[in-house]
Amino acid sequence: MEEREVASLRRFLRWAAEQGITDSLSSTTPSDSSLGHSLFVSHFPEAGGRGLAAARDLCKGELILRVPKTALITTEVLANNDHSLSLALQSHTSLSPTQILAISLLNEVNKGNSSRWYTYLKQLPRSYDILAGFHPVEIQALQADDAIWAAEKAVQKAKLELMEVSVLMHELKLKQHLMTLKAWLWASATISSRTMHIPWDSAGCLCPVGDFFNYDAPGSHGVENSEDLFNGSDEHSMTTVTRLIDAEYEEDLTAYCFYSRRNYRKGEQILLSYGTYTNLELLEHYGFLLTDNPNDKAFIPLEPNMCQLCSWSSDLIHIGKEGNPSFALLSTLRLWATPQDMRKSIKQYVYSGNQLSPENEVSVMEWVMHKCVVLLGNLPTSLESDKNLLRFVENILEYCKMECGEMPQEFKNFLERKNLIGEKACLITSLAKTRSFERWKLAIKWRLHFKAMLHKCIEYCTKTRDKKISQNN
Repeated sequence: MEEREVASLRRFLRWAAEQGITDSLSSTTPSDSSLGHSLFVSHFPEAGGRGLAAARDLCKGELILRVPKTALITTEVLANNDHSLSLALQSHTSLSPTQILAISLLNEVNKGNSSRWYTYLKQLPRSYDILAGFHPVEIQALQADDAIWAAEKAVQKAKLELMEVSVLMHELKLKQHLMTLKAWLWASATISSRTMHIPWDSAGCLCPVGDFFNYDAPGSHGVENSEDLFNGSDEHSMTTVTRLIDAEYEEDLTAYCFYSRRNYRKGEQILLSYGTYTNLELLEHYGFLLTDNPNDKAFIPLEPNMCQLCSWSSDLIHIGKEGNPSFALLSTLRLWATPQDMRKSIKQYVYSGNQLSPENEVSVMEWVMHKCVVLLGNLPTSLESDKNLLRFVENILEYCKMECGEMPQEFKNFLERKNLIGEKACLITSLAKTRSFERWKLAIKWRLHFKAMLHKCIEYCTKTRDKKISQNN
């Protein structure tokens, strides 16, 4: 980190210590930093950027950070400290809890250095890459209909929410730049990506220092994913749920408490599980995705005549990260591949997870294979071309002097949309440092993972089908 960043971080950690935030549970003497006993701030370029590392060897289940209730930022706290805000909110009861917290956050930013939370607000990210902030060219780069629809829906939702809070913004006399869509996206993204659950407010709370932890997906380090949780026994499932909880507000301690979810060695990054998310959901709510996400899914649309046979919600009809069809998808297809006059009698048998016959299983695998082939065929680029494009954009500084004709077509299209085609290498280099370029790159990464799942599913179904055919012979 640069000297300015180091100084800013030091001031923030001193401020945090003054609020009672600490990683030392035994020390009673004042400290000039909230960290140093169990944790320290470090940078992890390949794993989330700024995060928290172990200052010593840590044991699973050990309490490693405590943030007192008085240091949590909630709508209630902000309104209690600002009579004008409290009064104004009384006339806008139709706003959602998250809208109210977002507008309260902007109101606090509006105060500048007179805000009690100024030191905390200064170190928040200046921008986020959530789907609501994607521009049309970045949305189209997602390619898959479901992903494009999710992004467009998020964009429209953000615009609608801004319209709904605009009157309140004027009543609070926010500065002009804090009433823009850009400012609203920043505030709502801060709430979406950084708040933590509290039992008394569905909007959650902002938790200084606690929001430094980077994400660890359930399913890593041997922890089961959501599919295992769904299919497991009651006892097994309860154990899994317990493992997923590594931070919560504890009433008896009147503090938000963070625990080590496994053993960590000194210097290792400490990660926090926010819950089970697909990569598209991570993009939508947090603005990042994982290269190896055990909870990622590719959703498979059923034919109209299959929907009436399906007793499962649509979010359970998917293929997993390794290409395996979900329990719900297989059950529905096994029933569909059964003669109509036999379906009622074998329905419970199928829903118990049983296969019916080799012929039935072959039909199921061939249907899934065909669906994956069709989905891939409807996308404008292949998995291999996406890999090449991503390799190009991740090494853009090496290629910025390349002639326009040698560049990948999609990159040229992106430059055209940014009115940079034919421009000097220095401008393309500058483009590579913009948020727009990062969002476009995230879209390419997302669709690459999506296509990889479809390819893995084709391989999985082909092997399963061939095995069933050989067994039947």
